[in-house]
Amino acid sequence: MDIKDTLRPETLSYIPYSPGLSIDEIRERYGLATVIKLASNENPLGASPLVTRELSRKAASVFRYPQSGSPKLVEAIARFHNVPAACVVPGNGSDEIIDLLLRVKARPGIDNVVAFEPSFSIYRLQSKLCGVAMRTAPLASDFSFPFDALLARCDENTALVFVTNPDNPSGYAVTADQIVSLAKALPARALLVVDEAYVEFAAPEDKYSVMGRLSQLPNVMVLRTFSKLYGLAGARLGFGVMPEWLADILMRVRLPFSVNLLAEAAGLAALADTAFRQASLEAVSTGRAFLARELSRLGCRPRPSQANFLLFTPPAPARKVFEELLARGIIIRPLGSYGLPDDLRVSVGNARENQAFIKALEDVLALNA
Repeated sequence: MDIKDTLRPETLSYIPYSPGLSIDEIRERYGLATVIKLASNENPLGASPLVTRELSRKAASVFRYPQSGSPKLVEAIARFHNVPAACVVPGNGSDEIIDLLLRVKARPGIDNVVAFEPSFSIYRLQSKLCGVAMRTAPLASDFSFPFDALLARCDENTALVFVTNPDNPSGYAVTADQIVSLAKALPARALLVVDEAYVEFAAPEDKYSVMGRLSQLPNVMVLRTFSKLYGLAGARLGFGVMPEWLADILMRVRLPFSVNLLAEAAGLAALADTAFRQASLEAVSTGRAFLARELSRLGCRPRPSQANFLLFTPPAPARKVFEELLARGIIIRPLGSYGLPDDLRVSVGNARENQAFIKALEDVLALNA
């Protein structure tokens, strides 16, 4: 017998997460001096100055283990969001929380997980790795959420229902009232996981976020990340806010020290820098409006977005537009992996990056007219 044949079958056909292209990769491929990356929904202002100073200060301590459970960070998150600390679970990105939820809540070969399609691929990938069936309902043609179709995919063995709000890759968002109505209609065993990775960019935030209503929603939890608004994508830091009984289980089964010492320090500093947070929100709001206006001027079809990115349909083949932008040193996101081969997604950059993207896109479209 080949030892490979003894592996779990889920691993043999597993297709890993496909990240966006890196700046160094494109610089080397095309021999470019300057590359602009607008593909991964990162903060257009970078990281907070408070964060970089704190990381420098903490660098000499990296030989120490962090405090188990990151209690200072948990308390700071709880204060910031006005939730009980006992309901907060920090993680190595919100991806870790997703993985933990599947391992804890979904029984392999029995339970199922439900989400819209397209959606964040980690829901599907980790469900497969855990041996849990994934059921999907298609988004509407305008990317709105047909909750009736989602509910129709649920049954008495539905363990988790994932809803990304605002959605990725479209930026579409529903109100918190609509999320509450969905939660009340779910089967008894189902836990609604509301992935609010981009909700801070929705205006006003409390119209769309269910964070402030969790005490009245026993079957709902919220995922958040420090990767987007706070500019800590490379630090890998996220958290979940959930019923206390579930948080207790996740804190007991999670791997020790999954939030490293520098990530914890960065998270604490990021929460403290409210001025940087506000500047980031303003940069995204202004840049998003500029991009939507300019994309329309160029004959593209941008979709309404409450996130820090825009999905748009170009008036030329999307893959060709993507490749020709790459050759000019502009990285955006093709959406073939989302089942949207005619569309592209662009992250909101700073003013210089946004203008450079529009100029490059204008040149590409003129050549393909």
